[in-house]
Amino acid sequence: MKLTILSMAVSILLFTACNNGSKTTNNSVGGIDSAKTEVAHTEAGISTASTKEVISAYLQLKNALANDNDKDAAESGNNLVKAIGNVDQASLTAQQSKVFKDISDDAKEHAEHIGSNAGNINHQREHFEMLSPEIYELVKAGDKTGQKLYYVNCPMYNGGKGGNWISETKDIQNPYLGKAMLNCGSVKEELN
Repeated sequence: MKLTILSMAVSILLFTACNNGSKTTNNSVGGIDSAKTEVAHTEAGISTASTKEVISAYLQLKNALANDNDKDAAESGNNLVKAIGNVDQASLTAQQSKVFKDISDDAKEHAEHIGSNAGNINHQREHFEMLSPEIYELVKAGDKTGQKLYYVNCPMYNGGKGGNWISETKDIQNPYLGKAMLNCGSVKEELN
């Protein structure tokens, strides 16, 4: 009787996991160990992400700064912190893993500063300038996001020292100068 109830409970659990869109791999007979692992991760609130989510959060941040929106930039910075923390390093290539290990702590620190500085867009932009080369290295390491990306430069930012960023469009939307000089800059390199 207990075995029947236990079997029914496992069946319901697996049925529920399948209906919730969970993807399982068949790492053991019947995929039961995989399903248990998936359910355990879901219940614990643990998720894994690829570098694609990191780049997506970065692009949201870039767009918020281009729109002079410090609150959205702060939210995007916080989303970037989460995306960096959720990267499944085991799914990365050797080159991606090396680059991710090299940049992740600094990138996370810059994103944290951006996230905690709503109301101070100039400070957010300073950290975005330091964050952008880190994301550039990650993209260059071979992340295939499925979209064309562009490496853009604004020569006017920071008293003429300039600043670079990654964009998802060729149309210039300057995150450093925002609406004051939204179209200042030029594409220096096509990525992916």
